[in-house]
Amino acid sequence: MERNLKVSMVQTALVWENPQANRELLEQKLDELAEPTDLVVLPEMFTTAFSMESAKLAETLDGPTVRWMRDMAQRKQAAIVGSLIILDNGQYFNRLVWAKPGGGISTYDKRHLFRMADEHQHYSDGKARLVETLAGWRVAPFVCYDLRFPVWTRNRGDYDLALYVANWPQVRRDPWSKLLLARAIENQCYVVGVNRVGTDHKGLAYSGDSVVVDPKGMPISQTLPHQERVETVELDAKALADFRVAFPVGLDADQFDIRI
Repeated sequence: MERNLKVSMVQTALVWENPQANRELLEQKLDELAEPTDLVVLPEMFTTAFSMESAKLAETLDGPTVRWMRDMAQRKQAAIVGSLIILDNGQYFNRLVWAKPGGGISTYDKRHLFRMADEHQHYSDGKARLVETLAGWRVAPFVCYDLRFPVWTRNRGDYDLALYVANWPQVRRDPWSKLLLARAIENQCYVVGVNRVGTDHKGLAYSGDSVVVDPKGMPISQTLPHQERVETVELDAKALADFRVAFPVGLDADQFDIRI
């Protein structure tokens, strides 16, 4: 890690199945950022909310939302990250897009599809993790339900920061908050969880509870539940490196392979 990393969490309500309205809403929020940042994290399905209308709402990687993400990354000189509905090679994905200031993108397809909402009936699951490098930090992004699966998200010494973008309902807010702490502790890394607020078309309420957790499992952000807010938090590179040296639990980790 070359230096500290500034991460901006966008906790917001979303307009149901209206990509243009959501892009305009988020652009206004990003233009209000008062300080430079390295990484902007948007919620899961930030253009539509958590919709199963994949065929109706899907875009391609050269569509308007990814173009917007590229433009915003260039304008803010920061990576912009969030998931949306993507059609690729005849399949629909809940795909996280990582847009870079230089114009490039990387992608991660949600591995664990939320069957209780029939997500697995409308989307294809991902097959590979993504680890991006930003200012010397290795960042692994995941999507919502992935949070419940520690084997998939296990840190094998390959990342320093885990991101979770979500549409996680208020009724299950306790698991969201507790699992984010657990992922930070067990993986000895920073964790950023960004969730939406408001109520969706189906009447589900979302409390947000977006948070930055340090490698010891302590929340270090100030974002309040139920409120729309953009918060920027600085992650301490030296504190992470020193903690890993002083308390090297990874040396005793079990070895295993993931079979897909």
